[in-house]
Amino acid sequence: MTTASAFSAGQLIQARGREWIVISASDGLKVRPLTGSEQETETLLPELETAPVRHASFAPPSGERTGGREAALLLRDALRLSLRRGAGPFRGAGRINFEPRAYQLAPLMMALRLETVRLLIADDVGIGKTIEAGLILREYLDRGEIDRFTVLCPPHLVDQWVAELETKFAIPPTPVTAATATRLERDLPASTSVFDAYPHTVVSLDFIKSRRRQDDFLRACPEMVVVDEAHTAVAGGAIRHHRFELLRRIAENTERNLILLTATPHSGNEEAFHNLLGLLDPVFAALPHARDDRHRQLRERLAGHFIQRRRADIEAWREPGLFPTRHMLNPDPKYRLTGDYERFYEAVLDYCAEAVEAEEGERRQRLAFWGTLALMRCVGSSPAAAARALRTRALLEADPDEEEMLAAGIVDDEEAANDDLEPGAAIADGRLAALIAKADELAARPVKDPKFAVLKKVLQGMVEDGFSPVVFCRYIATADSVGAALRHAFKDHMVEVVTGALPPEEREARVEALGEAGKRILVATDCLSEGINLQAAFDAVVHYDLSWNPTRHQQREGRVDRFGQKRPEVRTALIYGENNPVDGAVLEVILRKASAIEKQTGVRVPMPDEGGSLTKALMSAVLLRARQKRQLALDLGVGGLAEAKEIESAWANASEQEKKARTIFAQSSLKPEEVAAEWDAIQRVLGGFPDTERFVSRALMRLGAPLDRQPAGGYRAPLHLVPDTLKERFQAAGLIDETATQHPLRIAFEARPRAGYLSIHRAHPLPAILAETFLENALDPLAPANDPATLPRCGGWESAAVDRVTALLLLRIRHRIDSRGRLGPRFAMAEEAAAIAFDLLSGKPARQGEEAFGLLAGQSADLKENVQKARLQQVLAKLEGWRTELDRYAGERAAALAEDHTRLRRALGSKGGVKVEAVTPVDVIGAYVLMPRL
Repeated sequence: MTTASAFSAGQLIQARGREWIVISASDGLKVRPLTGSEQETETLLPELETAPVRHASFAPPSGERTGGREAALLLRDALRLSLRRGAGPFRGAGRINFEPRAYQLAPLMMALRLETVRLLIADDVGIGKTIEAGLILREYLDRGEIDRFTVLCPPHLVDQWVAELETKFAIPPTPVTAATATRLERDLPASTSVFDAYPHTVVSLDFIKSRRRQDDFLRACPEMVVVDEAHTAVAGGAIRHHRFELLRRIAENTERNLILLTATPHSGNEEAFHNLLGLLDPVFAALPHARDDRHRQLRERLAGHFIQRRRADIEAWREPGLFPTRHMLNPDPKYRLTGDYERFYEAVLDYCAEAVEAEEGERRQRLAFWGTLALMRCVGSSPAAAARALRTRALLEADPDEEEMLAAGIVDDEEAANDDLEPGAAIADGRLAALIAKADELAARPVKDPKFAVLKKVLQGMVEDGFSPVVFCRYIATADSVGAALRHAFKDHMVEVVTGALPPEEREARVEALGEAGKRILVATDCLSEGINLQAAFDAVVHYDLSWNPTRHQQREGRVDRFGQKRPEVRTALIYGENNPVDGAVLEVILRKASAIEKQTGVRVPMPDEGGSLTKALMSAVLLRARQKRQLALDLGVGGLAEAKEIESAWANASEQEKKARTIFAQSSLKPEEVAAEWDAIQRVLGGFPDTERFVSRALMRLGAPLDRQPAGGYRAPLHLVPDTLKERFQAAGLIDETATQHPLRIAFEARPRAGYLSIHRAHPLPAILAETFLENALDPLAPANDPATLPRCGGWESAAVDRVTALLLLRIRHRIDSRGRLGPRFAMAEEAAAIAFDLLSGKPARQGEEAFGLLAGQSADLKENVQKARLQQVLAKLEGWRTELDRYAGERAAALAEDHTRLRRALGSKGGVKVEAVTPVDVIGAYVLMPRL
């Protein structure tokens, strides 16, 4: 009985009644069917097989099925687009289902320069940190540098990470959350944890916050860990302390790869910032105390681990126009409280002040103040939110952790990103019933609310200009109330409301369904400010409620103003109450100050307010002054308050630190042309959007389901018209369903298609299924000849591209790549499509590579059947005699690929070596004869 050691990567074997390609050979054989796809990959143990595993050979074309140039072009494209194990220096390039930009390769190149990956990726919101991290994960898996990884992220980002890794990088990870853990653990042995059982996981930080879970995770911790929103783990507070302790223990293993992601690495808290840097290497934590040369040396060393770029920096990477311009309505739309609304606000202000004073003890008074501050936020949001808050008992007996979370929710700390419930504000008081009754009365007529009247006017302007807006509200009750009123006001639009009251999968389903509507308005709470990207269907944002955290505004706008937004301009609007003192303080001291700092320094700096203490002090002073003066006019003199000046001072310090960091960590030393050259090489290997469009268009035409070009761009693909075998595969991939007969798939072959259209890149399931099916059928001698998906492997035609009778061979060259990574020597299989042409009379090589492929482009005419058959018999008879030349050419390709790998590794300072060896004999996929045109 043979063993796995008798075989090597790239060889053909016969087992279980069919032929396989060996992908890798170690303890077992990882194999893929010769006529199958990557999804059919299996692991064989030769010792356990009932029949011996034997070496096999690839059958050459037989000439039984013949065709013309169009069939040859389809087979060439099917071969190229079906390859998933590219042989180029970026090993993961064949598995990504999108077209990465040059600037997104920079973190990958930085990672490849490091012996152990320790990276802090701090690019701005919307630039693509998830994509940048995914590129590193895909590449390191395919290089054999890692076998296992975990992404740690806040719970509301788990689903997004799972979707991104699965759809863009062909990595199906396992989500590990409080909701999924029980199911995952149910079928495991008692001694095995989910972290042992599943090699690729996305883990909620909340799930592993307990010491027992942390210990369990650390025991089975994989070779690479990605931490999203890393800044939330290094600042103060009990919850963040637990997270930081986990990350510190992960980072203790100096051989573990660690990637930290955050758009806000520096929020004015120097200790927190250097704690973050210390996770990369403990030596960086000493930066605050280093002086002169030592400080300079540490910063230069840190530059190899830290990349932080603004959108303006991306322009230097030959990538202009990737992001839309942002237009904010100026001046900000404002409303004025009058009549019942003004009197209700005053009554609540009195109730809040007197309720706090009535509490005994510093702790109860502090908790009462947080509750009443939350109530003032609710009143400013909507009468509906105020009514719900007044009906909920205030939290006056709380432990420190509960108080921390209460404060986080009120000041819009990122810890409470998904907390859109109205906080409890009811404190025993005789006036409570009257306030509730008044709130209910006002909530019953939302269209009369002066705030809603301004929103309606803003939206009318946006939709008239063709925008599809998202209206962000702070609380669930407000979103529900606004949504109902908008349905009445915009009857020709589909209006949907998405809040934290819905489970995550329902939120995503509602957004997706709304995106199909021609005229649409989305009303949402901040449960959508992170986690679900909205740029495909929406292009405007209205802040119905001001956030007390400017980062939250950036996150809201970043859902539509990001990479992938098709519209060249996005529009934003911020609504405030001109006689609402809370809005006045937030607008002047927080939001406008943040905007001024960004314009002045070019840097977005988070508000430097650890635990919300500065905001609490500011609001206390603002509300006290408003009540004393009994005037609710917007007082832009709030900036003169001592509490406001304290915030301004802290912000000035934070912005200065951030600006200094940007000058060195924008990675301007990584030359755009250096990255772009490698990107161009990837493009040549993969084929881009034009190649995919050509193939899909011709393939569906052959299958009787031609694409329907749309006047405004894109196509409709009637996939329901394809043969049943293909239809089943499309259904399994979710591209069509049983009701799809009236709804062709809307597609476009570009990175940023218009709303409602899918971007189809070479690794998307649509071209992948077509390419794999065409190639499988062509190589299967039993495939029905009358099936339009069965391409002939032989053909002939008259061609203007040749002046002598020429044989053109379409080849698949398998390579064995031997590399030494962190996990030891790795032997992997890679493939490439190639071509070589011979002068049929002399039998000598005439052209090879792209020059040979170019022969398919010449003008052609059909040959008579008897002439074609006779010439093809000559070509097929000479195949065996050309084997020496084919092996020579394969060896040349292996040497060229080895040079590509070596060049890249040298450029990156890598010490590891790579050997590339062609596996012979070469697979002859197609054989064609080209006759000169007379």
